[in-house]
Amino acid sequence: MATELSPDLDRRTGWWIVAAVVLAIVGLFFLSFVGTFIFGLFVYYGARPINRRIQRGVDSRALAATVTLLFIVLPTLALLGYTGFVAFREATVFLGPEAVDTALQRIPGAQQSLGGSLQNLPRLAEQLGQVSGLQQGFLTVVSALGMVSNALLHLTLSLTFAFFLYRDGHRLQAWYRAEVGGRDTAAYSYLAGVDADLEVVYFGNVLTVLAVTIGSIVVYNGYNLLAPTAVTLPLPTLLAVLTGLATFVPLVVGKIVYVPATAYLGWRAAQAGANLLVYPVAFLVVAFFLLDIIPQSIVRPYISGQTMHEGAVLFAYILGAALFGWYGLFLGPFLLVIVIQFANIVLGDLIRGNRFSPAPTATMGLGTDPTDAFVDAADETGSDDVDAPADRANANTDDDTDTEE
Repeated sequence: MATELSPDLDRRTGWWIVAAVVLAIVGLFFLSFVGTFIFGLFVYYGARPINRRIQRGVDSRALAATVTLLFIVLPTLALLGYTGFVAFREATVFLGPEAVDTALQRIPGAQQSLGGSLQNLPRLAEQLGQVSGLQQGFLTVVSALGMVSNALLHLTLSLTFAFFLYRDGHRLQAWYRAEVGGRDTAAYSYLAGVDADLEVVYFGNVLTVLAVTIGSIVVYNGYNLLAPTAVTLPLPTLLAVLTGLATFVPLVVGKIVYVPATAYLGWRAAQAGANLLVYPVAFLVVAFFLLDIIPQSIVRPYISGQTMHEGAVLFAYILGAALFGWYGLFLGPFLLVIVIQFANIVLGDLIRGNRFSPAPTATMGLGTDPTDAFVDAADETGSDDVDAPADRANANTDDDTDTEE
């Protein structure tokens, strides 16, 4: 009996070796382009709720994916890119390119980190604003084209990856249910929880930051248009970006930016004349209401839900960027979600030696309940996509039988 089983066992062992080699090759390829793929995943989850609404209206996954990327994602990325460029140029003009270079070099992380990638941007911004002579202009254009072409290449790959996830994600889900585990398994429950939480982190928190950043740009630059020169804000766009990023900090949020800015304006007003104190006071009231109360009490709960701990998300963004570089801004939250859902679904049964169950076993109250994720998945895919491939195969068999008859 043992002799009869050994050939099958040997073949199975051989196939496992082949699978390990294939997985290693795919993993090496993924690591080479980890930033591109993780940004594509961020784009996918960041606009997926909008893509769902568009898909219900056009009834075509490919068309919905195209509309989402062309009219939602690309304009948003263009706005963010322009805002970031203006913020860096303001910092360069105000502090000088040497000071900005020094600050970027001190940002923790690897050489391909956010600071390392942006190290030449302040000098480039200064050159673009002060081009003198044909040679300097040519060198500036060549440097800019090199940076832009490399960024566009990775951006195109990321958007293409997101497009295929929008269009064919339901097929990947159906394959996973058929080959790995259905709705009554821990494997599917774990993946459903990760899927739902990634949407919370990427769409919810990032959209909140984006909304606060845009609101801050309007408030800060609008204030400078209305206020006298003696009490205007320096670096309004840069301060707006910092206010948006500060939204990740629990409780304190944008106060760490607009409160010191108000103190600075008050000091300037006291020097220029007491009658100007009304401008810093008005600035504080408007900033507190539009950039603090409304985002925290209305926007964030409505968009994000309350499934992820804000402090954990904050550390995921900061430590991810410090450890992995620029793509750590997206990889850090991804790893956080994987760990939290593993603790929710798998860890308890694994430690106790119990049979793995799709029900959450953790009591810390973090992460999306997979039961809710199942409902969301059904709403997204529709009744046709929820059916397993085996059901479709049975339907095809019935059709063939009818044809033969």
